Amino acid sequence: MGSDFKANTVSIVKIPTIKFTKLFINGDFVDSLTGKTFETIDPRNGEVIAKIAEGDKEDVDLAVKAARAAFDHGPWPRLPGSERARIMMKFADLIDQNVEELAVLDSLDAGKLFSAGKAMDIPGVASTLRYYAGAADKIHGDVLKMSRQLQAYTLLEPIGVVGHIIPWNFPSLMFFAKVSPALAAGCTMVVKPAEQTPLSSLFYAHLAKLAGIPDGVLNVVTGFGQTAGAAISSHMDIDMVSFTGSTDVGREIMKAAATSNLKPVSLELGGKSPLLIFDDADIEEAADLALLGILFNKGEICVASSRVYVQEGIYDEFVKKVVEKAKTWVVGDPFDPAVRQGPQVDKKQFEKILSYIEHGKREGGTLLTGGKRIGNKGYYIEPTIFTDVKEDMTIVKDEIFGPVMALMKFKTIEEAIKRANDTKYGLAAGIVTKNLNVANTVSRSIRAGVIWINCYFGFGNDCPYGGYKASGFGRDFGMDALHKYLQVKSVVTPIYNSPWL
Repeated sequence: MGSDFKANTVSIVKIPTIKFTKLFINGDFVDSLTGKTFETIDPRNGEVIAKIAEGDKEDVDLAVKAARAAFDHGPWPRLPGSERARIMMKFADLIDQNVEELAVLDSLDAGKLFSAGKAMDIPGVASTLRYYAGAADKIHGDVLKMSRQLQAYTLLEPIGVVGHIIPWNFPSLMFFAKVSPALAAGCTMVVKPAEQTPLSSLFYAHLAKLAGIPDGVLNVVTGFGQTAGAAISSHMDIDMVSFTGSTDVGREIMKAAATSNLKPVSLELGGKSPLLIFDDADIEEAADLALLGILFNKGEICVASSRVYVQEGIYDEFVKKVVEKAKTWVVGDPFDPAVRQGPQVDKKQFEKILSYIEHGKREGGTLLTGGKRIGNKGYYIEPTIFTDVKEDMTIVKDEIFGPVMALMKFKTIEEAIKRANDTKYGLAAGIVTKNLNVANTVSRSIRAGVIWINCYFGFGNDCPYGGYKASGFGRDFGMDALHKYLQVKSVVTPIYNSPWL
């Protein structure tokens, strides 16, 4: 096999009873109006974890009604920012008290590494809540000196009821990347988690209630994109939609928003991010970065460095090193602390990735390592590296969302920039070089929303993140995320007999 595989072992992690499986609307867990449920599946073995309430248009209507009442008549938008902050801080404390159980839920649902969830993802979302709690009492407009006999000031007001549609690859992180700034702004909301990963979102709804977030402010409707997601996108009483997911679905959300009440949308969509490695790079470090960029979270991350361009002077040595490292990459049960890559999220994604690998072979790519499923149970795929690929090949053009690297050679900086930009996407890019001039030139030349120099996945609460081109628009994280949930209102009054303007 192309990598080490660790089969399921007796886990030292206690798997908790699944506590929350119903919709969370207006402060209560309730069945869907139809009574329908769907199964959420453990990607380690394909077995059913739990049956989850399947929300539909009518359930979304109820959730929106609750959110609208909470916004128009409830206390949340009218609280002092310091009081919203206090409640958000308590919410974060409750997350800290339940780190292990929340990490287990994301590992069960999404195949994410438990060790990473416990150490990074779940503490990270508590940190995100605290970051925006700190901003809740610092929302203010400006006083304007106008050029006429008028005085004006601006107000920053919450945009209203927000629909959040979140993806399955980072169920907790994306929940709070959207919910935290919206709460700080004073909005109310309806959250639709991905149908593959509903468990942690429902647990967070429970913790929000315990923290003191008023009923109706945070509602969670589990269900499918074609029904619950579509209902949110087209709802006449939702004031904004924030979505992370595929570019194709993003287009449908824009259409629905335009043809309903012309609500604004924020879209963080697909990517096909390039990693450019120059001749002066440390090959050991570059190989580690390249593997991290494509194998982290089993490649199920929209900024994955799936196109790796290596300058010709170190190309052969780099290829040898990265293949050598890939073959020792440990794939297996995400609860095993020695494992670095768990199963793909579900059977559909698993089969899609394997199909892309077959495309790569048919179109003439050379498979250096990997390319096969691992074991006969669960959705495990070997770390896969192709070389001898061209820009017009399917595996170079399409977002695969899996552990598949396309490795290519370049000669000059100009060629590298041109090829890096030869994509419809523009989400992220990486540069590995010791030359500051090269780093500056390339980072300013690549059309992408975030550029990482001599690092990768350099995310932070205070650094805005989003795309160019078909990777969408709008930003998560940083103050940019807070401001997208606020509207600017100008208030103007005349000035009479003023000695100056």
